[in-house]
Amino acid sequence: MPAIGIDLGTSYSCVAVARAGKVEVIPDEKGQTVQPSVVHFPERGAPVTGWPARDRLPFEPATTVYSAKRLIGRRYDDAEVRASQFTLPYRVVRGPNDSSVIEMRGDHLSIPQVQAEIVRHLRQIAERHLKARVTEAVITVPANFNHAQRAATQLAGKMAGLQVLRILNEPTAAALSYGMGRGYDKTLAIYDFGGGTFDFTLLDLQDRVFRTLSTSGDMLLGGDDLDLQMAEEVARQFERKHKFDLRRDVVEWHRLLFACENAKRQLSEAEEVTVLVHEVAHRAEGPIDVAHALTRWQVNWLWKDLIGRSLAVLDRAFADARRAPEQVHEILLVGGTTLAPMTRAVVEQYFRRKPRYDVDPMTAVAVGAAIQAHVLTAPPSPDLRALPALLLDVVPLTIGIAAAGGTMESIIRRNTPVPVQQSRRFSTSRDGQTEMRIQVYQGESPRFAENTLLGELKVAGLRPAPRGRVDVEVTFEVDTDGILHIGARDLDSGKVVRTRVKVGSDEGGEAKP
Repeated sequence: MPAIGIDLGTSYSCVAVARAGKVEVIPDEKGQTVQPSVVHFPERGAPVTGWPARDRLPFEPATTVYSAKRLIGRRYDDAEVRASQFTLPYRVVRGPNDSSVIEMRGDHLSIPQVQAEIVRHLRQIAERHLKARVTEAVITVPANFNHAQRAATQLAGKMAGLQVLRILNEPTAAALSYGMGRGYDKTLAIYDFGGGTFDFTLLDLQDRVFRTLSTSGDMLLGGDDLDLQMAEEVARQFERKHKFDLRRDVVEWHRLLFACENAKRQLSEAEEVTVLVHEVAHRAEGPIDVAHALTRWQVNWLWKDLIGRSLAVLDRAFADARRAPEQVHEILLVGGTTLAPMTRAVVEQYFRRKPRYDVDPMTAVAVGAAIQAHVLTAPPSPDLRALPALLLDVVPLTIGIAAAGGTMESIIRRNTPVPVQQSRRFSTSRDGQTEMRIQVYQGESPRFAENTLLGELKVAGLRPAPRGRVDVEVTFEVDTDGILHIGARDLDSGKVVRTRVKVGSDEGGEAKP
């Protein structure tokens, strides 16, 4: 019963398995090795996932969910969720504990529920191919995912009937696919430009030890944004000529987005492509088609600011690692957006040399996840890929608590190696206080309100005493999956205090370090 590796992507997902001394990217019944991360909810019957769901997207966008990964683990009030509501055709509403949920045909669906449909689809593809039941998997996430996003991804795997052996960072998985068992001693740069997120990671690879030096990212930069730029340009030109705004019609707008995604892929090979959408509007003289020619040069001009944003992420990662681009031995490209010639040109210009083009950017992450799944489950084997690998990842974003004056006090700083554990002592801040609440945030802003609220630690049953006379020791631990665990001990009584982490917006008494 082999364990599988899953690349759960924003736009496309992939599943792989390591067995018999090699790694296989698993195709579906039609030979497709990547699956659209799209779920369609028909009026009757079970949800439809993958390519059939993507085929419904241009015609039934309000009941077809895509790019759900951009919403996973995010609170409804997050700026990213509010921004998405202007572009997504399906309704995102406030759920329990201020979570983001999707309103679909009168029901409310959590984001992990939607992602679980994609994971379940990949699991079924694997089971058909392997002719065996699959119960274990390694699932990858962007390196810059916070605790809530990782925990929600883990939950999606569980909902799909899988034991998630590990939540693995996508760049680390890509490095595994490249370097596992090859005895390298190199510094790698992983430039990961996917459909919904951009990550950049620096790693030292020494034989079977993969040590992350730093990671940085832009959670709202991806291939979806490039499609949007193309569609906006085509829609502007169409409106100028025909006085009809395609952006006001949700169905026609998504038909155009669909066509622009296809055109983007064609421009990786061709110098010019025609974005063609039939009968987007009707006039007395007959239906009107979109037939707009775009050259690669025009599209590069549209994309220059978006792709340029990725370079600021690289600068941050190099600064955090205290390394320079010339100290990198190999550059790996991951994610479908790296197939665009302009992306490759930008990377070459930054590093002043060519990246590796022999690693498939669409499947490398799933391959690495499968290798890690094999390492975690397979018995000892002479096969080099089965030898244990030591993965030393880092905390992608600073973890801290809300402090006086609206500031955030850092507890575990970004790019700290994991696993890591830090303890802090907190004292009661008022006379007779029997309860302590500590709000935990993740992010890089010095003001806690500008960061992501992970949850609230509530410590109850403290001994009533004058302020500052009762101390609680709180332990913050980040495990190898990047999941945050918090515990507390009442130092006054020596007993472990019952605690809970609640994702919500409750107001509470301050804790004073």
